Amino acid sequence: MLHYETTFPVRYYETDQMGVVHHSNYLRYFECARNTMMDSWGYSIVDCERDGILIPIVTASCRFRYPARMGDTLTAVAEIEKTPLAKLIVKQRVVNQDGKICAEGEVTLGFLDKQTFYPVRCPEKIVKLIEENI
Repeated sequence: MLHYETTFPVRYYETDQMGVVHHSNYLRYFECARNTMMDSWGYSIVDCERDGILIPIVTASCRFRYPARMGDTLTAVAEIEKTPLAKLIVKQRVVNQDGKICAEGEVTLGFLDKQTFYPVRCPEKIVKLIEENI
């Protein structure tokens, strides 16, 4: 399994009046983990788009388990269990500094030709990078 983590503090603007992270931010945290994972491979989302491939979210799910709060340090996790063909499934979670899972979910990504917006297979470059890191 490919496993990637990125850590960051909760920022004031991400919280509500009670100092709790607003639920809408968890999908952003998931995206941060996915994007920095690709950056760590040396092939960013920008590089992929330059190569003519878009990576839209097809489905996203998120289950909220424990509130993250102002002052917390969070770790966003992205895990890939198998090599993608037409879609890439990424299991995700956000954990606080005490190891409590604040949210967990799954994101399914597709691949589109940038010119035609027609679905295409996962680019070979991404397949190789995932296989090298699994």
